[in-house]
This record gives sequence, structure tokens and C-alpha cells, in this order.
Amino acid sequence: MNEKALEILERATQVYMQYGVKSVTMDDLAKELSISKKTIYKYYSDKPELVKAIIELKVEMDQAVCINSAQQSNNAIEEMISISKFVIDTIGSINPTVFYDLQKFYPEAWKIIQTHKWTFVLNMITINIERGIKEGLYRENLNAKIIGKQYVVSNDMITNTKIFPWPEFKFEELFKEIMRFQLNGMVNSEGRKHLKEAI
Repeated sequence: MNEKALEILERATQVYMQYGVKSVTMDDLAKELSISKKTIYKYYSDKPELVKAIIELKVEMDQAVCINSAQQSNNAIEEMISISKFVIDTIGSINPTVFYDLQKFYPEAWKIIQTHKWTFVLNMITINIERGIKEGLYRENLNAKIIGKQYVVSNDMITNTKIFPWPEFKFEELFKEIMRFQLNGMVNSEGRKHLKEAI
């Protein structure tokens, strides 16, 4: 990717995550980035294309972090905690309107997120559960497919402001609570020792 195009993507991501997507026009974005609208259009034909490129890059980066966490962690519990910390750091800085904006006004970008969740994330969690069982840290009778899907659904629920109105329920607090609940439900007695140490 062209260096300037990547710079626009990264800086535009910060603006959209802070203020929301729908409310920021291309004129607003150009002012925020201190560049001309013409410069943006040189690399991205319109706002939907720019938003889609932002989401594609974000998904790619998230996947790289998750893969690295799985490879660097000593066990399944450490892996889940490492990924959870990354999610908490990331999700806490996102304007709650972003998810609504993407779902309603940018269907292509939203589809990328949903595909990412129901393929990569689901597979990652399923593999983690199988790893934890083999390591003797998770309960042997866990159904990895069911727990994996439940994990994805729970994460979808976090960003549903009808269920959890923001700012009463902040994304990072919801995620922490759900992850605590899920991990405590997955570990066996040996895993609980590791979980207490890791937390």
C-alpha cells in the first residue's frame, strides 16, 4: 500500500473512532487531517471505500495480534488474557456510535467485521478451548463449538447500546466482566490456579 494512502487510513481511523463515522463528513476529515479533500480522493474514491479500507486494515492488524498472542503465550489461559487486554485497550477508545454507523450506513465494512468474527475469531476461540483442554487447564467436557459461538455472540451484545446503554455500561467494563465470567466457567481446578496467577 502507498505510504500516503496508509497514513490517511491510520489518521482517518483515529478521527472516526473518536467522533463516529456518519457524523464526520469528508470536508471535516480533510480539516482534521490538515490535507485537501482532493488528496483523500486521490487514494479513495469516496467515503464508503475509505471506511471499508479502514476496517480491512483494522481486521488485519487484530488478526496479527491474536496470532502473535497464541504463539507467544505459555498456555491457553495466558493467550486469552493477552487477547482480552488488547481488546480492552482498543474498545475503550471507540465512540459507541461507530458500530451503529457501520451497521446502518456502511454495509460492506460491517460485513467484513461480521465475517471476521464468525470465521477468524470463532476459529481462534475454538482452537484456544481445545488447547486448554489438552493442557489440562480447561474442563474436559467443554463443547468448543458451542462456547466459541457463545463468545462471538457475547461480543456482539457488548456493542448493542439498547441492551447496555452507554455510558452507563462502558465497552471495556462489559468485556472484562464477560471474559471473567467465561474464563471462570471454562477452567478446571488446575486452571483456576493459573487464572488467579495470571490475573
